[in-house]
Amino acid sequence: MPRYEFRCRACGDTFEVSRPMAEAAQPAACPQGHADTVKLLSTVAVTGRGGSAPSGGMPSGGGCCGGSCGC
Repeated sequence: MPRYEFRCRACGDTFEVSRPMAEAAQPAACPQGHADTVKLLSTVAVTGRGGSAPSGGMPSGGGCCGGSCGC
């Protein structure tokens, strides 16, 4: 189940809520009881080979647009 991060505007606390994606936009109450919260933008980074590119600076081989799919 996805986890969503929220920040309370009243106390500044940040907290996470696990819920189905269908409920992602629903408001979440602060654990301290405050209702004025905002969902934070989370980013996900997915890299391969430890996150480093070959010495040429451009990724090569494997994956879409890396040469193997012909796009």
